[in-house]
Amino acid sequence: MSQSNTDEEYIRIITSPLLSCINYRPRFGTGAGLTLSEFQRLYQADPFYFWFGLDSPLMYTAHKAAGGMTSVYRQIGIGCQRLIQRILMDTLGLTTEQSIWSYQIQGTGNKIRTLSLDCRISIADLQLENGSLVESWLQEACRITGVSVEVSRILKGAVLEVRQGYKSKDSKRQNADIANAAAAYSEAYLPVLLLLSTQIDLDVADRYRNARWLILYGTITGSTTDSTYEFFRQVLNYDLADFFQRHSTRLKQELEAVLIALLQ
Repeated sequence: MSQSNTDEEYIRIITSPLLSCINYRPRFGTGAGLTLSEFQRLYQADPFYFWFGLDSPLMYTAHKAAGGMTSVYRQIGIGCQRLIQRILMDTLGLTTEQSIWSYQIQGTGNKIRTLSLDCRISIADLQLENGSLVESWLQEACRITGVSVEVSRILKGAVLEVRQGYKSKDSKRQNADIANAAAAYSEAYLPVLLLLSTQIDLDVADRYRNARWLILYGTITGSTTDSTYEFFRQVLNYDLADFFQRHSTRLKQELEAVLIALLQ
């Protein structure tokens, strides 16, 4: 596949989830998203809200914009996860099954729950040249994260959690990720938080590092063990930063169309 065809496929992967935001409608505590007229009927039927004028179209727009922005970040994150998985498959010659990782735990009522991180790189699945690069990177990553030499020698690869950024202080999400890290180590994988941006709360970053996560930030300079884009460039031999830069105008246009729809 030519670079132009590959790029077009990658753009489709990362923007398709974002386009779903165009049809976002706030729910206002109901089961489905409401149109403006449905919202006004709901609020006008509530004496208190009607007295305050909360049935105003401006209030609807504010709700739509606020919820829509959350959805925009979420959908960009989903697109990023799908894109990174696809690039790993293309650059390392992995199958879909080889590129994912999950594990099972016993939930309430003896039900079995399946949990997962976004991507997996197992050295055993790689060709010799790729495997040597990843193995060298893995050993350096272990040194950076403070993993003991004894543990680093038995690691089989890495599992990646992909985020566009991490500004939230959602303790439930953090606790789940820390549990994921423990499960990853138990199966001999290094847990890696891969950020496409530089946006992460400092307290959250400290907590993840203390749980022996390797954090790759969305910086365009640095090393393969602290920069997502250097990791892609030097370890995976794919210039992800160049891809985003080449198609920045297209990505901005796609986002602007979504934002206009949300703010109308």
